Amino acid sequence: MCGIVAYVGTKQCQNLLLEGLKRLEYRGYDSAGIATLENGRIRVVKTVGRVANLEDKLEEVGGVTGTMGMCHTRWATHGGVTTPNAHPHTDDKSGICLIHNGIIENYASLKTLLEEKGHRFVSQTDTEVLAMLIGELYEGDLEAAVQAALREVTGAYGIVVMCEKEPGVLVAARKGSPLMVGVGDGEHLVASDGSALISHTSRAFALEDYQVVKLTAEGFRTSTIHNVPVTPKVQQLEIELESIELGGYSHFMQKEIFEQPKSLRNTFRGRFVVEEGRVILGGLADHAKDLTKARRVVMLGQGTALHAAMIGRYLMEDLAKVPAVAEFASEFRYRNPIIEEGTVAIAVSQSGETADTLAALSEAQDRGALALGVINVVGSTMARQTDAGVYLRVGPEIGVASTKAFVGQVAVLSMIAMWMGRRRYMGASECGDLLRALEQIPSHIERILATDAQIRRVTEKYVDRENWLFLGRGYNYPTALEGALKLKEISYIHAEGMPAAEMKHGPIALINEGMPAVFIANKGRQYEKVMSNIQEVRARGGHVIAVATEGDESIRNYAEDVLFVPDIPEALSPMTTIVPLQLMAYHAAVLRGHDVDKPRNLAKSVTVE
Repeated sequence: MCGIVAYVGTKQCQNLLLEGLKRLEYRGYDSAGIATLENGRIRVVKTVGRVANLEDKLEEVGGVTGTMGMCHTRWATHGGVTTPNAHPHTDDKSGICLIHNGIIENYASLKTLLEEKGHRFVSQTDTEVLAMLIGELYEGDLEAAVQAALREVTGAYGIVVMCEKEPGVLVAARKGSPLMVGVGDGEHLVASDGSALISHTSRAFALEDYQVVKLTAEGFRTSTIHNVPVTPKVQQLEIELESIELGGYSHFMQKEIFEQPKSLRNTFRGRFVVEEGRVILGGLADHAKDLTKARRVVMLGQGTALHAAMIGRYLMEDLAKVPAVAEFASEFRYRNPIIEEGTVAIAVSQSGETADTLAALSEAQDRGALALGVINVVGSTMARQTDAGVYLRVGPEIGVASTKAFVGQVAVLSMIAMWMGRRRYMGASECGDLLRALEQIPSHIERILATDAQIRRVTEKYVDRENWLFLGRGYNYPTALEGALKLKEISYIHAEGMPAAEMKHGPIALINEGMPAVFIANKGRQYEKVMSNIQEVRARGGHVIAVATEGDESIRNYAEDVLFVPDIPEALSPMTTIVPLQLMAYHAAVLRGHDVDKPRNLAKSVTVE
């Protein structure tokens, strides 16, 4: 969610820190700050707004110097968007400075205790409480003070701490909120995402929950919060610098929409043999027997990932003949979910760090489910927590509004369903036909992307309307939900996605003259039913934008505007029908003058519940 970058080494670190922070802007934030150890004293500069505002403020004050420092972008939880609430935070006793992602749940009781000891707070944040607690416990050893403080807190944290009394020492720790440590030559870095490290080192390791690392320019020591030494696994970062740069596009979202054909080809590479009707998913091989005998599949996700999971539910029941449900991860954990023998839980997440999904996955595992992951980020918490899984391989996704990851998730879930179906009921010929169609989807998406100018013109006609409907049936009901979500996320237009048949059970009352209603009306089992729903909207003055199958010229008689997609098997169609909706949302946001890649109030990776 928030962004963390820290450095200890031999270089002047202000610009290095700011560069890393800019690479994390996509995560969503509302204030920014930096602190360095300058001539033996910690100097803090912070402000509300963008990293550019922080750069302006640094220029006003003449910048900061030092070869050790930290910076942060905050997404407000405790306390409003104000400069005092921005990070870094300091204590009032021991020269402690701290940045923090996550939530300290017992901060109120800790704050009362610290106030009784004479500490005075200047912010409304839970983070300042943690800084004060570390300062209260500090007795000359920063690492020990951090360990002791973290034994007293409950909640989630990814923190970096420094102290005026220990120049050249950074201490970082993690529980529930991701942190990576970059290992360089005479320098070390800490960041909440590998994209902030890649300019300086390609070697890094992820901290695990309840782990603490003490860093100097020369080396590091990793332990638990109980001071038990641990040995981390240093690995190569699987990120290419060009993949996190715009490369000629106006926005990352636009780039990622247009990258989808290439991304999908990477997703498919080496994973099926069309002629043999065979799917090859090495990540599932060790659990083939259990998956073949699965009695029930529970899909877990939030937001876009949940919409992919909902499509996965249809795929599992249709292709693998396994009863399946798709659940809001945030609700699943707090019910008393029934997990029977033979249950498979599939967690769907781009980042692999989504707090709600991680918590729901743990609940399912504790009750005996086999846990699979459909994840994009290699080495993420979810990837390490699951029993097995399949990576998306779509590359880094920078835009807050997910596009290529959604298509990658649907593609992977399609392959998992075929992999299971082939072992249960599906013949080689049927599977081969589906795989042949799957293989062609990148080319089909390229054809849809070639109609971008038309999609922009259609969007221009309706961009001033404040209420939209997105409607679909079967496999494309979740696509309608995703289309509505994309429009809401970046254009701030109110949009509702729903099953097309549900409209007449209440929402039809919303339809007025000229209201845009986007129907996913591709050829399929419920095509005639969708056409009836279109007529109901038109009879009440709504304007229909239809996403239809190429060659279906008759639909022009029932829709004000038609966006065509290639004719492919219905089970695979969400990977193509979503693309015009992604482009509509993108163009709507641009036409309304919004910051496409940094929509208000949103974060890329939601690492707090």
